[in-house]
Amino acid sequence: MKSIRLVLRFGVIGALVLALLVPLTLIRSVVHERERYRAEAVQRVADSKAGPQRLLGPVRVLPWTEVRQVREVDADGVPRLATRTVRGRQLQMPAQLEVGGALRPAERRIGLFRVQVYSWDAEVEASFAPLTYAAVPGRTYEAPYLAFGLQDVRGLVGTPEASLDGRALRLQAGLRALEERSRGVSADLAPLADDGQGTLPTLARVRFAGTIDGTRSLEIVPLGDANRIELSSAWPHPLFGGRFLPNAREIGAEGFRADWSLSALATAAQTQFESGETPDAVKVSLVEPVDVYTQVDRATKYGLLFVLLTFLAFGLFELIRRWPIHPLQYLLVGLALAMFFLVLLGLSEHLPFAAAYAVAALACIGLQWIYLAGVLRSRLRAGGFAGLLTALYGTLYGLLVSEDAALLLGALLLFGVLAAVMWITRGVDWYAMGADQADPAGRERDATV
Repeated sequence: MKSIRLVLRFGVIGALVLALLVPLTLIRSVVHERERYRAEAVQRVADSKAGPQRLLGPVRVLPWTEVRQVREVDADGVPRLATRTVRGRQLQMPAQLEVGGALRPAERRIGLFRVQVYSWDAEVEASFAPLTYAAVPGRTYEAPYLAFGLQDVRGLVGTPEASLDGRALRLQAGLRALEERSRGVSADLAPLADDGQGTLPTLARVRFAGTIDGTRSLEIVPLGDANRIELSSAWPHPLFGGRFLPNAREIGAEGFRADWSLSALATAAQTQFESGETPDAVKVSLVEPVDVYTQVDRATKYGLLFVLLTFLAFGLFELIRRWPIHPLQYLLVGLALAMFFLVLLGLSEHLPFAAAYAVAALACIGLQWIYLAGVLRSRLRAGGFAGLLTALYGTLYGLLVSEDAALLLGALLLFGVLAAVMWITRGVDWYAMGADQADPAGRERDATV
């Protein structure tokens, strides 16, 4: 019966640990809710200004109309010939494509949430080889044009400039025959000398320049046979994504610069575009250096570990010092540990994450020290626990900022804690401990000592 009493006490403490999962889960739900609010803020900025941008082209488009005789069956089941008109287009990708320009970062605020936006001073140059269009019975070719695809045309600031071999081109809204593929602008080329067959001339230098606003990310589709992309910005925290990483990049406190050199042999963008698929693209995003919601969410995942280690320290103190701690006192200490994560979330929306973490940790450690000084009837003992909590919070911060080594550090922490517990309790007589726990007189004597 004496040993059962000790087991029951540990069972009560285990039940308290499980009960503390409820506030920890609620705090995580608050973090996810704030993340949804931030996503809504990003969408509001994108809806009111311009969303993420995706540049596609230029592409030379040669539309055609074809009259075909097709065999059909009428309502009476009688086969007959019918005349149908089919519309299509012939596409030509650039032989050389060069895209560059600087992204000027800015910030929009929606309540507490900051959304990164940019203005891109776009510079696009391309050249096209001659294009032969063959004679097809019943087909008539129409005037060719250039198409410049842009995901959100609301981002065009003013009127961009387009030219062909130094001669200005007049831009029009829409991509005409490519409207189902993307939005954007287009420009007419010289009409055909022969609408049945012929060869379109070389376009030595097609140029497009203008300012394009966007939110967070920019994608550029490498449609050329040879592609050269150079982007720069004063934003020091870029995230390179898409299917292709930069061939060279420089990132510093003053910003970044990145270069891509891509061949059509290494990309499937041309084939994907011609078949109607979404083509692969180069992507750069202006991200925040520390995503506070991701960091707080990662921190809350260690909340149960915090509670377990603290309760373990309490349990060892009870075993070694013979000083009983009431389960309600365990619960209050656990709730204070859980409150740390809620305070961290609130502060991180107003302060840098490191400062928010330090303030929240100091507040919770101070609260624990004051409370435990009364529970343990000793400021020195409470100071020892405060020191352990300080080490625990410092270790957690190291886990949060060391993403690559988080698993290793966490495993070493748990191994170290287990080794310490085994070392401290290596000489404990658990049967005798059960007897002491069942003997109030014994507790009284030990407390007096």
